[in-house]
Amino acid sequence: MRTSLSIALSLALTGALLAVACNNPASSSGPDAAASASASGRAAASTVPAPPDVAAPPADAQKTPSGLASKVLQPGTGDKHPQIQDGVKVNYSGWTTDGKMFDSTITRHQPAMFGLKGVIPGWTEGLQLMVVGEKRRFWIPEELAYKNKPGRPQGMLVFDIELLEIKEGPKPVPPPEDVGAAPKDAQTTKSGLATKVIEKGKGTKRPKDLDKVKLVYTSWTPDGQMVETTTHRNAPATFQLDRLMTGWGEGVALMVEGEKRRMWIPEAIGFKGQGGPKGPVVIDVQLVEIQEGPKPIPAPADVAKPPADAQKTPSGLASKVIQKGKGPDHPVASSMVEVHYTGWRTDGKMFDSSVINKQPARFTLTGVIPGWTEGVQLMVEGEKRRFWIPEELAYKGRPGAPSGMLVFDVELLKIIKK
Repeated sequence: MRTSLSIALSLALTGALLAVACNNPASSSGPDAAASASASGRAAASTVPAPPDVAAPPADAQKTPSGLASKVLQPGTGDKHPQIQDGVKVNYSGWTTDGKMFDSTITRHQPAMFGLKGVIPGWTEGLQLMVVGEKRRFWIPEELAYKNKPGRPQGMLVFDIELLEIKEGPKPVPPPEDVGAAPKDAQTTKSGLATKVIEKGKGTKRPKDLDKVKLVYTSWTPDGQMVETTTHRNAPATFQLDRLMTGWGEGVALMVEGEKRRMWIPEAIGFKGQGGPKGPVVIDVQLVEIQEGPKPIPAPADVAKPPADAQKTPSGLASKVIQKGKGPDHPVASSMVEVHYTGWRTDGKMFDSSVINKQPARFTLTGVIPGWTEGVQLMVEGEKRRFWIPEELAYKGRPGAPSGMLVFDVELLKIIKK
């Protein structure tokens, strides 16, 4: 599947500033990767029996303000705890609260290594409580786990984790003095974004939605904890502007090449606790280069809302056939299909298109947003259909993904595997 489609349609959109794990000092194998492996049928044949208290944390479990519960099963050695920027080597087993094991390094006979920024929030928080040699049981509420994402373990999850090794990551970049709040001379937009130019740039050209931008940046929470940085990679990061978290994208759109700007991004246009820290975030960013993107495909006249003659399903999905197809066969949920598509927000801004890239997209219908899974099954080969997908069948407000109702023109080229 093409990168742009995986960003625009897949349910794997996670990570701080679009890539939380890009600074991980260890490999990304961890509970996210493990859950995917389990879901795709690569889980080990044997299982580790669930503990007797798998259904709920016992009375003597420790609880944090976030709702994470844990209990030490085996004390460790020393007093050093991993930090947010570190990598760890662990053994673990995971169960749902009905006692079903969904993943384990024990059955694979191979410990996992990953960075603390590249896993579910409950792991990121919980591992920082541990020391090397310690074994601890965690009861991780759904909001700190997979948040009901399709194909992932559902509900509260229980993990037994043994911390084998801490791999020290790069030292955090010190926060600026005004990290806690925007100063009086900062400029504030209608959305609540506050910014201040630290270093002037050159020229007058500013990036547009489909342009790619090369950025050097560091971000912190208001208490001064570093979230992410490109500093230790010694190279800028490249993103398509409209793929950035809402507040960050708004701020970068104000910049010219060479400019360095500090941004105070409120939670409402930040991560909203999904794929990044809760609450506001502060970013120092320098725009190194603007790479001009393709010209967008004009939005259809009815992009703002479905017309009266659109078909509607009980889920709220609306659609209209633009071009009839041929044959009687429809894909099913497990089918792989080949399509051409273009997607717009209801304000008419295009955010993705296989047509512009001149390359059809291939994917299985279980691997995309619910509105696509349902909608493409209504189609036959050769058909072109317009979909109006409500937010609850799209990205549900996740940072870095298009928000609100989305409109797609989809042409079903081929049912590859039914």
